[in-house]
Amino acid sequence: MSKRTIIIVGIIATLAAIAVATPKIMLYLAGNKTTINKTEQIFFIKKTISLKELAEALKDEGIIKDVKGFISVGDFKGLNGSNIALGKYIIEPGISYKNVLNGFTLNANGNGNAEVEVDVTFNNCRDIYQMAGMVQKSLMLDSTQLVDYLNNAETLNKFGFTPEQLPAMFLPNTYAMYFDTDEKMFVERMAREFKNFWTPERKSKLTQMGLTSQSELATLASIVYSEQSIHSSEWSTIAGLYLNRIKKGMLLQSDPTFKFCWEEKLNGVERLLSEHRSVDCAYNTYKIKGLPPGPICMTSAKVLDAVLNYEKHDYLFMCAKPDFSYTHNFESSDVQHMRNARKYQVWLANELKKKKK
Repeated sequence: MSKRTIIIVGIIATLAAIAVATPKIMLYLAGNKTTINKTEQIFFIKKTISLKELAEALKDEGIIKDVKGFISVGDFKGLNGSNIALGKYIIEPGISYKNVLNGFTLNANGNGNAEVEVDVTFNNCRDIYQMAGMVQKSLMLDSTQLVDYLNNAETLNKFGFTPEQLPAMFLPNTYAMYFDTDEKMFVERMAREFKNFWTPERKSKLTQMGLTSQSELATLASIVYSEQSIHSSEWSTIAGLYLNRIKKGMLLQSDPTFKFCWEEKLNGVERLLSEHRSVDCAYNTYKIKGLPPGPICMTSAKVLDAVLNYEKHDYLFMCAKPDFSYTHNFESSDVQHMRNARKYQVWLANELKKKKK
């Protein structure tokens, strides 16, 4: 082989090597390009998205600059709409394109490798409708779909609740969940929290109280909390009072129960009258004996535990003190209770007159 031929072959081989190596080099360089955001940035993927759409969204958010380079690295990794995981992500400044893409990749657990959890909080909820509205603010799920799922007969049968009892399964708190949690996943999580709360020790206390189910405990706790939402020190005392009334076959006569029947209509009403108490409703404990068919609000584990550890005493009556302490006078005598009630009514009437002046 002549020297010229050798040179030509060498040139061709070099060009071929360059042709083969160039894409790999370009891919390597693109993969090691870094994000341009100067500070930590939150990024959401809320729907199925193509690699191109993802790249453009990241550019629009000021996170990447080279869309084509980003797409080339994603193509090499085989990313597409089926394996780009929905959810919430935190993009640190100066992260390489390849690491960003690795973070978006769906893993065996059904989450993105770098997906982060969000705080899901629901407190002071009257019912599942209010709860669903609060949950929707933190998760990608739709509140209407969540309510429909909860009201479905199969769901109720699966978890063993009636529609009235269902609020008992939800313990108000702050929970860490993935943003793309759907209604089924959310309810399953709440069912686990409910199951974890009801330890053998708590179940034993429930039986000793004479209650027959966890939902009855939640119902009693909801009444206790509705009577006293400010001073937790009274919870166990109020629980003992209502248990005394139940054992004696007395009507519970709890104002929050008949207020529940009126829904929002009594909001802002400062003086409750006999006409309000006369409403025909399964929750009105001025008319029905024993506990209502379900909770009148969702109560936290702290309230449930206070009721489980109720105070043993002989109180049968309670009346708000005639001051702004938001505490109560407790009595075993109906005579003394009536005196307390009159004092409170006189005080309240005077306070209402002052407001009108």
